[in-house]
Amino acid sequence: MADYAMVIDLDLCIGCNACTVACKVENGTPPKIFYSRVLELEMGEQPGVLRLFLPVLCNHCEDAPCVTVCPTKASYMAVDGTVQIDDDKCIGCRSCMVACPYHARSYAVKNNYYFGETPIPFTVEPKSGKVGVVQKCDFCTSRRRNGKEPACVEACPTRCRIFGSMDNPDDRINELIASEKSFRLLPSAGTRPKVHYLSKHKGKIAASH
Repeated sequence: MADYAMVIDLDLCIGCNACTVACKVENGTPPKIFYSRVLELEMGEQPGVLRLFLPVLCNHCEDAPCVTVCPTKASYMAVDGTVQIDDDKCIGCRSCMVACPYHARSYAVKNNYYFGETPIPFTVEPKSGKVGVVQKCDFCTSRRRNGKEPACVEACPTRCRIFGSMDNPDDRINELIASEKSFRLLPSAGTRPKVHYLSKHKGKIAASH
C-alpha cells in the first residue's frame, strides 16, 4: 500500500510559479483560491540578506487536526496516506480551516470565474466550481489513478518537487527525507507533515516558520 509524500528542494526552486499555474489548470480553481502557492522569504540584514522561495500546499499530515475536528468526518485519512475531503459529507462549517496550522484550505461562497461564466479559459472540459464545501490539494488523486505525477511536480522546470511513496524502500523520496537538509514546517504543531523540504538554510527557515 502506498504512503505518499512530497519533497521540495528549496535550493532548486526559482519561484517561477509554474506549479501554481499547473495546479490551477488541473483543478479549475476560481480567483483567489489556490491549492498551491509560492511564498517569498527574506531573512537577515544587509549584506547577508537571504531570499528564498517557499512553495506551500496541504501537508497531508499524519496527525491531521483537520480530520480530528471535522464533525461529519468529511475530512479523512485515505488508505494511501493522503488527507482527503468528501464533498458529500462536508457541511461547510470550516472548522478544519481554523484547525489547519498551514492555512492550506479554502472555501468559496459562490461560483466566481476569471472570464465571465467560463470556469477555466482553456480548451479542456471545464470543471464545476466547489461552492459551500472546503477544498484543498489532494495530491492530484485523479492523475495518480492514471499513473501520472501531481500536476505541480510534472510542471516544475527545475524538478525541485519529488513525489513518491514512503512505503517503497527503493523510492528515492525516502533517501531525501532522511538527508541532513530535510525539514518540515511548524514541527511544534505536532502534525507530522508529509510534505518535506530540503535546504542548506533549513535552520533559518524552520526558525521563521
